[in-house]
Amino acid sequence: MKLVFAGTPETALPALTALLGSSHEVAAVVTRPDRPSGRGRKLSASPVAALAAEAGIEVLRPARARDPEFLDRLREIAPDCCPVVAYGALLPREALDIPRHGWVNLHFSLLPAWRGAAPVQHAILHGDDVTGAATFQIEEGLDTGPVYGVLTEPIRPADTSGDLLGRLAVAGAALLLDTMNGIEAGVLEPRPQPTEGVSHAAKLTPEDGHVDWKSPALHIDRLVRACTPAPGAWTNFRDTRVKLGPVRPVPDGDKLSPGEIRPGKNEVLVGTATHPVALGEVQPQGKRRMAAADWLRGVNVIGKDALH
Repeated sequence: MKLVFAGTPETALPALTALLGSSHEVAAVVTRPDRPSGRGRKLSASPVAALAAEAGIEVLRPARARDPEFLDRLREIAPDCCPVVAYGALLPREALDIPRHGWVNLHFSLLPAWRGAAPVQHAILHGDDVTGAATFQIEEGLDTGPVYGVLTEPIRPADTSGDLLGRLAVAGAALLLDTMNGIEAGVLEPRPQPTEGVSHAAKLTPEDGHVDWKSPALHIDRLVRACTPAPGAWTNFRDTRVKLGPVRPVPDGDKLSPGEIRPGKNEVLVGTATHPVALGEVQPQGKRRMAAADWLRGVNVIGKDALH
């Protein structure tokens, strides 16, 4: 089939790579416009745009997917199908109607669970044991379309969102290619999503990453892993922000007050509503990431110093 691929971040690269190496023709990619990045705030192309440029493929960067120039160009290309991975913008009906097989999204959850922008983060945050990926036909509703195929992936006890998303991106690339092959062969029919088990995964904000030490250790562990690498977990120490890497619950540790800091043997324990957690890497404002024990030696905790 002739395809136009839509995607933006690194998460989309395994799928685009798989399609580029397939029997299908990737005629163009659609991605978000270049954005300022780095200290100089220079405009940078998205990872998908960079890979497409390397492959010599046309890159479409509409400010909005309803822009007439973009829609006209899409009609000129006349794709059979538009596979999508983490494009990052809503698609209007005018765009959805152009390819004869529609737009097929690779979504990183077992739909209808965790519809929305942050399915992997919410699966970890809510303590799911298993998640997965699904390919589905895009409709105007949010992740509501009928499903072509699914795969499952266990969530490991120490998984961060970055770890889990990395595995799903690779496994999902194969699922998306299989879906394209099945659509081309005429052997795949999408099935409506169940009406039960619907949950929504709103994008996590930096404020969501603020650790409340009055929460149970289990919740704090999940929150920090869900927010790693983005939007990032953090706490305050002496009114300055300290970024946190994944923590380790210590069920047999001494009872500490929420936020209380206690040096352990080559570790730093912090109190929660239940048992303490051991900090992993931390990053004080304006400094590099470091082991929590190294950070603690440099701040000289005294008196009632605590994290909050």
